[in-house]
Amino acid sequence: MKTHKTIFYLLLFSALVAGCKVSKDVPVPTTAIPETFRGAQPKDSSSIAALPLKAFIREPDIQRLIDTALIRNYDLQLAMKNIEASELLFKQSRLGNLPVINMQITASSNRPSDNSLNGLSTSQFLGTRHIEDFNAGLGLSWEADIWRKIKNQQKSALAGYLQTAEARKALQTRIVANVAQGFYQLMMMDAQMNVAKRNLQLSDSTLRIIKMQYDAGQVTSLAIQQAEAQQLVAAQLIPQLEQAITIQENALSVLTGKLPSAIERQTSLNNIKAPVELPSGYPAAMVSARPDVKSAELALDMANATVGITKADLYPTLSITANGGLNAFKASNWFKVPASLFGVVSGGITQPIFQRRQLKTQYELAKVDRERVVIQFRQTVLNATAEVSDELTRIQKLQQQYEISSRRVVTLQQAVSNANLLFKNGMATYLEVITAQSNFLQSELALAEIKTSQLIAAVELYRALGGGVVDL
Repeated sequence: MKTHKTIFYLLLFSALVAGCKVSKDVPVPTTAIPETFRGAQPKDSSSIAALPLKAFIREPDIQRLIDTALIRNYDLQLAMKNIEASELLFKQSRLGNLPVINMQITASSNRPSDNSLNGLSTSQFLGTRHIEDFNAGLGLSWEADIWRKIKNQQKSALAGYLQTAEARKALQTRIVANVAQGFYQLMMMDAQMNVAKRNLQLSDSTLRIIKMQYDAGQVTSLAIQQAEAQQLVAAQLIPQLEQAITIQENALSVLTGKLPSAIERQTSLNNIKAPVELPSGYPAAMVSARPDVKSAELALDMANATVGITKADLYPTLSITANGGLNAFKASNWFKVPASLFGVVSGGITQPIFQRRQLKTQYELAKVDRERVVIQFRQTVLNATAEVSDELTRIQKLQQQYEISSRRVVTLQQAVSNANLLFKNGMATYLEVITAQSNFLQSELALAEIKTSQLIAAVELYRALGGGVVDL
């Protein structure tokens, strides 16, 4: 009866102090989040990150590729397996408050020496030279979560599970951006291929005229050589672009989890309008949307939990154990109830005293690691904010470049037309024609690059703000 009272008092003690918290959590440093992005003048909290993926990227060709990538990309498949493994660990941690129960069945036979006290006693009182013992029982052990140690272990496991989910989201947004950007680059190469072929035809026409003038003695062979050189410049671009197109198609195939093959495209760069005004909202919304920032925040949760666990290791541990079952010296009496029943219940408190400073060092290391995690959170927010600001500036300046480059293309197109007309009438030299064609070629190639950069910057801004997450 006295033992039962002792155990009752131990349980009462554990219930009274179970709510005690041995360490104070460090909150997320809100001072790391700026009020606005540099280069942005938000009118309200609306952000393109809130748009569904297919509302932001409207090209059907890109949507099909993204849908395929989200299913077949091998990196995403590996990320899903990491989530499954982390989920198993989290489910296991949720059972930390339950007791551990083991079942044990033993049978033994012991023959003491005839000349030993045990042997003489056995022979005299039991009438046998050996002792048999049969035991079947359940053992139970339970640790009271006095200092929230088990609670913190569950908290850490949950944060680890959520971190793997955020890692999958971060990978997903990167794959979405890479597929869209890769397709835009592919369309840029298609546009540049058309430019190169048009300029090759124009160079052929110019070369024929110069050859006719050479036959008439109006120009020297130098004119033909320079015209042929200009023609070869345009001709050389074609195999270069064909090579680049094949490599880009292979890269997109790998992203979508397919063997290298041609990529179907039913639209062109000219048919896509680059977005100009893209609302970014406020940084606070970005922090709650970006997977890498959320992961850094979860890392702080894990660090807080680890500090709590290591701090709890310094305090007493209350353990309750119990064993019960059947025991008999004869197998025939093993299962006779209640004669063969036995039971043992015990409780104890363990207080670490001298562990060669191991527990104290673990606690101090956990606090240092938590400080490191806080710094990493600040760094993650800083880098994310800089990414958004970079893309906002890039979009703004690329728009200005595109407008200037467009006017340059129009001007040089007129220059080529005028140069050809004047050359046919003998009012311009072949050098002026070749120079005009060369400048026009370069301006058209540059215009395609600038427009593609605009589209890529828009996708990067969407990703940097936390957009592109799709429920799988």
